[in-house]
Amino acid sequence: MAVERSLLCPACSATQGRMLVELPSIPVLCNQLLPSRAEALRAPTGTMALAFCNGCGHVYNAAFDPALTVYSQAYENSLHFSPSFQRYAEELADRLIADYGLHGKDVIDLGCGKGDFLKLICARGGNRGTGFDPSYVPDPADNDPGSRVRFVREFYSERHTAYPVDLISCRHVLEHIPQPRTMVEGLRRSVGNRHTTAIYFEVPNVLYTLRDMGIWDLIYEHCAYFSAPSLTRLFTSAGFDVHAVAETFGGQYLGLEARPAAGDRGTSLAGGAEPADILPFAEQFAARYREKVAEWKQRVADLRRQGKQAVVWGGGSKGVTFLNTVNAGDQMEVMVDINPRKKGLFVPGTGQQIVGPDHLQTAPPDVIVVMNPLYREEIRTQALALGVKAEIVVA
Repeated sequence: MAVERSLLCPACSATQGRMLVELPSIPVLCNQLLPSRAEALRAPTGTMALAFCNGCGHVYNAAFDPALTVYSQAYENSLHFSPSFQRYAEELADRLIADYGLHGKDVIDLGCGKGDFLKLICARGGNRGTGFDPSYVPDPADNDPGSRVRFVREFYSERHTAYPVDLISCRHVLEHIPQPRTMVEGLRRSVGNRHTTAIYFEVPNVLYTLRDMGIWDLIYEHCAYFSAPSLTRLFTSAGFDVHAVAETFGGQYLGLEARPAAGDRGTSLAGGAEPADILPFAEQFAARYREKVAEWKQRVADLRRQGKQAVVWGGGSKGVTFLNTVNAGDQMEVMVDINPRKKGLFVPGTGQQIVGPDHLQTAPPDVIVVMNPLYREEIRTQALALGVKAEIVVA
């Protein structure tokens, strides 16, 4: 069945899109692992037709079908088990607390997941927090009357305007929204005339994908890939004054800070790149993408020829995408992850079982493939502590 494509930009509504690359038959939910290998091999797939908007610099899946991505409580994308990521989250929480005077204040977190970041910013600043997420999994500890946080299993909307709020945070949610303008405009209406409310949104940085070839970040759940200009334009057009948009987490993320504007449209003090600055990377992307995929397919074939065993360390979306893209199923029999919630589950599309790092003591690999360069030293340290002296390479 042919998949329809739309070149109407979901961020700015321009029709100046151009196709970049098409990725057929990719898992529709990389972060929803399966309870058996058989189910993992039958996991549903979709098509990614990556398009670039010349008008605002936004990148999006022109073939996205929201009916395919049904999120449930089984969706697991927490990174807080990593000491490196936890350190980043703590530094971010501390900066927001300092910059916005968040002591004894009210924080709302949209798409809060398990509430990791919300609990962090409330504990470190003595704040009160409310997390909104329809897929939130209740934790008995969160029902403690003395807890600083509470959770609402709904989307945040104008029905919740009465909730007091000094900061609204939303991290790694907007890229999952097929119509981000609708969400941000709804947020502006919900905030109303509370012009002192601070806004912090964090999303993957599409320049890391296009410029630095972070191609394992291309997953079906992410229908939207923001650049600094597209993110800025989205918020100013919805009625927010944007004060800063900055690359963070080694350039892999974008963090936007804003406040509600007095008028219908906001202004930007952020400056930075324009869509034209991103265009050269977009134009070169298809060829560079094919080269990198071919390189890794060859490296996997070389490992097979040499009789070497390899594992992927990192059971998140990057690892799932890598295994499905390079067809490494027979060469990489397991996937390692430190998140205990993933242990024993199976990778959609390729069927590897997720194991803990201690598994490598009984089945030491020759090569450990790391998906994110920021975790390389952390993984090296953990492997050596287990007595595993495999070669570590970054994909």
